[in-house]
Amino acid sequence: MTRTQTGKRVTLTPRDLEIFKILERYRYLRSTYLHTFVGGASETRFKERLGDLYHEGGYLDRPSQQWQFVNARYMPLVYENAEAARKVLRQNGCGVEGARRGDGENHQFAHTLMICEILASIELGTRGGLSLRFVPWLEILAKVPELARTASHPLRIPSAGGNDAYLVPDAVFGLEYLTNGRKTYRFFALEADRGTMPVIRSSPEQSSYRRKLLAYREIIGQHVHRTHLGIPNLLVLTTTVSDAHKARMMSAVKTLTGTGSTVFLFKTIGAETITTPQPSLLTETWERVGHSPLSLAMPE
Repeated sequence: MTRTQTGKRVTLTPRDLEIFKILERYRYLRSTYLHTFVGGASETRFKERLGDLYHEGGYLDRPSQQWQFVNARYMPLVYENAEAARKVLRQNGCGVEGARRGDGENHQFAHTLMICEILASIELGTRGGLSLRFVPWLEILAKVPELARTASHPLRIPSAGGNDAYLVPDAVFGLEYLTNGRKTYRFFALEADRGTMPVIRSSPEQSSYRRKLLAYREIIGQHVHRTHLGIPNLLVLTTTVSDAHKARMMSAVKTLTGTGSTVFLFKTIGAETITTPQPSLLTETWERVGHSPLSLAMPE
């Protein structure tokens, strides 16, 4: 975790530039994800190249927070861009957007990494020969109304409770479907739970999953996603790390709606499982309350 230079010369390649672009889009990714994105015959040689970009070139960083994980030494390493990589991106005319990637605010490292891995897994799923295209946040941001586009925190979606009340999804992305030569779009807000957020609290002012459900229902019901983000529809994906917690969340939807909802989709994702890419998040079905499961890969 400490740079050790040997004097080896590092000459950047087009694949290195692709690595920098991916990390700028996602911020944190493990070596397994980077290898799946950019390819290469040997994963071992690829990891050695990442090591060169870290030790010799100073282009990549290895976030120290990853050592907080249990069995961290046996997990694939997590990387992020260093300033040297951002400089290369600027020199090649690539945007460097920093915190405007489309992930939420003030997340702890483990939570942010989980968000990045879920989004990257879904994007990798679109590369499996399906008639699908992943629509990243920056593409959405380029087309949102000016008030949100120029805001310091574009993902703060206004909700009820006064002028200062807002909801911040963990991430927002879209999928473009091509059916019989016709393009259609579906957009998603992601809520990635690591089992730490209570479903219900005694005080309605405290953060809880039920409070988020109420905010999303109001935002979608009043079409705030259209006026604030300029997107025609919005589904809410919720992932959590245990089936028991997922059941409690789905029960909250049932209690809130009475009959269920097509808007809220649920899936259990083990924190250990997602250390390697899971493109099946796109093709497998997500559960809904009161309705049949839905695959993100299939347009309704």
